[in-house]
Amino acid sequence: MNKALSAIAAICCYAATTLAQTTGTTQTAIKTEEDFNKLAARKGIKEAFLSVADPEGLVFKPEPVKITDFYGNIDKQPGTLTWQPKFARISASGDLAVTAGPYVYTAGKASDDKVFGDYVSIWRGGLDNKLKLLFQLGIQHPESDAEPLVDVKEPDAAKANTTTKDPFKAKAIIMSTDKALNATLQKSSLVGYKAFCSPEAHYYFPGFQPITGQDKVLQFLSDQAISISAETVNAGRSNSNDLAYSYGRARIRKGNIVSNYNYVRVWEMDAQNHWNVLLEILSAVENE
Repeated sequence: MNKALSAIAAICCYAATTLAQTTGTTQTAIKTEEDFNKLAARKGIKEAFLSVADPEGLVFKPEPVKITDFYGNIDKQPGTLTWQPKFARISASGDLAVTAGPYVYTAGKASDDKVFGDYVSIWRGGLDNKLKLLFQLGIQHPESDAEPLVDVKEPDAAKANTTTKDPFKAKAIIMSTDKALNATLQKSSLVGYKAFCSPEAHYYFPGFQPITGQDKVLQFLSDQAISISAETVNAGRSNSNDLAYSYGRARIRKGNIVSNYNYVRVWEMDAQNHWNVLLEILSAVENE
């Protein structure tokens, strides 16, 4: 998308979220995700995604592609997909939400023909006051016997009436913050995530169970001896200025192996008005 089209899209997105502004509760996001899951069970994966897709919504297959383009151009997707939201946040204005949790994809009838992992969904409010799917991506990892961590919190209701007057400035702040994190990661992944991660950060890395807590994220990066370079692609922010997202490309080096990923980050503002990474998920593209 060229710069002119990007600007038009930003104005349209801002208009939609402003008109749809309402008080948000995490139960709204959880119910939206649960209804999405039920729809997939009734009508299949393809129809479920097309029914909930935001006009600008993306899935990563492995490159980012519009949900409507991807699912609109394939036959009925075989297999069954079930998932459970165990993590949920929503902006006080109700126009931006994130849900996450474990999923199971069953390709056939055999009990061992299953793929396990975790997904992240980001939802955006539309003109009809309903949340629509803006992003979904997931990681695969071995099946776990441990119960998934439940992390559901309500937004600060005092921010519900806060409005973003300048959509370009609002977006620019998140873009610049994301770029600052990426610049720091290039020097040191440990320094970057220590400076920008929330103490409650959730980290989703392919092949591993979700990692929760800044200290555990830093320990994981240290144990894996990971170095990261990343480039910001786009970002957005809620009207209530308490929740935001960014996404881009990352190259991760572990020893002599360099792998390419797409990343999506969810940001939240703390009591000191600093933006911190609340959640990050990396979706593998290819290895070199």
